[in-house]
Amino acid sequence: MSVDRRTFLKLTAGGAVGAAAAAGGVAYLAPRARELYGRYTRERVGGPIVDPPGGEILYNGIRLPNQWPPYRMTIDRQVEVPPYLAHPPAVIPIDVGRQLFVDDFLIEDKELDRSFHSASYIAGNPILRPATVWDQRDEAADRTHEPPRPSAMPFSDGVWFDPADGRFKLWYIAGYGRATCYAESADGLEWYRPPLDVVPGTNIVSAEVRDSTTVWLDHHEPNPRLRYKMTMFVQNMRHLRQFVSADGIHWIPAGYGGPSGDRTTMFYNPFRKVWVYSLREPQGLQRYVGRHRRYIESTSFCTLTPWSMDRAVAWVAADDLDRPRTDIGSQPELYNLDCVAYESVLLGLFSMFFGNPDSRHKPNHIQVGFSRDGFHWSRPSREPFLDVSEQSGDWNFSNVQSSGGCFLVMGDRLHFYVSGRAGVPGSSSPGACSTGLATLRRDGFASLDAPADRLPRAAGLAPRARTVTTRPVQFSGSHLFVNAAIEEGGELRAELLDSDGKIIEPFSAVRCAPVTGDGTRMAMTWPGRSIAELKNQLVRFRFYLRGGRLYAFWMAPNERGTSRGYVGAGGPGFNGPMDTE
Repeated sequence: MSVDRRTFLKLTAGGAVGAAAAAGGVAYLAPRARELYGRYTRERVGGPIVDPPGGEILYNGIRLPNQWPPYRMTIDRQVEVPPYLAHPPAVIPIDVGRQLFVDDFLIEDKELDRSFHSASYIAGNPILRPATVWDQRDEAADRTHEPPRPSAMPFSDGVWFDPADGRFKLWYIAGYGRATCYAESADGLEWYRPPLDVVPGTNIVSAEVRDSTTVWLDHHEPNPRLRYKMTMFVQNMRHLRQFVSADGIHWIPAGYGGPSGDRTTMFYNPFRKVWVYSLREPQGLQRYVGRHRRYIESTSFCTLTPWSMDRAVAWVAADDLDRPRTDIGSQPELYNLDCVAYESVLLGLFSMFFGNPDSRHKPNHIQVGFSRDGFHWSRPSREPFLDVSEQSGDWNFSNVQSSGGCFLVMGDRLHFYVSGRAGVPGSSSPGACSTGLATLRRDGFASLDAPADRLPRAAGLAPRARTVTTRPVQFSGSHLFVNAAIEEGGELRAELLDSDGKIIEPFSAVRCAPVTGDGTRMAMTWPGRSIAELKNQLVRFRFYLRGGRLYAFWMAPNERGTSRGYVGAGGPGFNGPMDTE
């Protein structure tokens, strides 16, 4: 079946009320639209979509064009296909990080189904509530006689694990924009507000009246006095201010970024060693598709030259696959984009804005997206990854927002710290603003599935294994590891193919020791032989899965399964930004 853009959009519009969120039956995207997403995006790449290659070659074999970032000043709602998915490298190096199956970049052929998975909120949320006098003060609400907005929530801000002292550290907005505060924890669950000397007797680290702020723990910084970086959108200046700190508590001004709008944030892209500013345009400028993101990058944080908006290229926006909530009807917009490097991809948390009705404060949700070149994004699932509650009175009934650093790696789980606003019934007021926690299996954003009860089988025989085959890859590691959940009676095997697609003996599926059970770091072996024999050769991996899910694979330099990939905002067991020896 051939699907052109007009037909595709007609089909998605016609089914706009298909998929419903489990909590409240709110429709976001028709199942038929999800079904056609891959086909539509593949067929749309027939014409030239990137500049001729000739620039920087990335860790994963992607060659950037000479003009980078791509220069464009406008953006529309048309679905954008990352150039690297349309034209992947002939050979993909896989030495950096776990290789996630979030798109088809690595995949040449597959019989397996792909599923996307959402994070789950823990019981007992919120984990940080507004409790102090400075958390609860709200002079603006007092003046206007509106409901108070007590706040102890990241509005990006940041949540990090600092290996220097083994502490979890959280920065948050207090008093609904009146100050920035600091809390710390020994386990990431119970948080303590230490009395500090910035504003004596409080945990305030900055008394600037602010909107969005991002705190970044810079493991790459050689100067310990600049180890922490912070950007802050100051309401009365309409510019992004920059700060540095040795401890994340005592901040020193480090200049101005340039004009921007509220909810402007930043992150570090270690794959290209650049600081990236995720900008909202200042109010009063043409916004084309409503709220969207513009992009500025710099190789240095402290010597960034203040930008003008004509340097900020149009980056990313809500598109034709983003459907309104049926209870509001407004066209979705992109509220914010927080990003972090995770394993072999750049991961983005897309805060989607669905409108602000009179009877409820901004019931937006957070979606997840992935980038392999640091600029173009794929969001193959438009279901909520971190959702609002549809139960009035819940801590996250309104307006969930991500944190700077996005998440921590906690053993076999990823921990996402988000803000949530309880709202005030019958009002557009945000009400109490708190911090909650959601978790996800490590690498668990997407899986390739072969459920045992759905596998084809011959009469009287066990279900047949189904396969996924990678594109040509190269590696320097010595040990193959997988993240997989195998059902009872199922198994996972692998084999390696040469450039002609022939099995490389003895690395066949028949000789592979089957993997069973459920684990986020499981070795795959061929007894008596070492896969290190195939280092630096052009090979394909073919996995045979019978009954279960496959989340990721990677080549480790050691028997411990070290991935040499990035670990978000860190976590216990990591002494820096990467999973290294």
